[in-house]
Amino acid sequence: MSREIIQTSNAPQAIGPYSQAVKCNNTVYLSGQIPLVPETMEMQEGDMRAQITRVFDNLQAVAKASGGSLKDVAKLNIFLTDLNNFALVNEIMVQYFQQPYPARAAIGVASLPKNADVEMDAILELSS
Repeated sequence: MSREIIQTSNAPQAIGPYSQAVKCNNTVYLSGQIPLVPETMEMQEGDMRAQITRVFDNLQAVAKASGGSLKDVAKLNIFLTDLNNFALVNEIMVQYFQQPYPARAAIGVASLPKNADVEMDAILELSS
């Protein structure tokens, strides 16, 4: 099995002992992304829409660095501190994904790193 660490300056750097993504053969495991701005490593300012958009942009940057794109996402996990934002995630998600959509889970959580309100991770399956 080939294993490659994926790293890009176009997404936030890891804030702990983990990699932005790990590619094993044609599968890429993207670490959780919160709404950090890559250039400043500060939380995205603005409303929840801006924060969700930043998370998708971060995931997109790591996917691109792996040689793929969001169209290669097989599984998306969404963590929200307030499930009332679920409809907003759906609204923004269709700007980044087209049918057939990836498998997905949306999970309500008590808290997230850096007091973020949203975090997402993903698994990509790249074409051989």
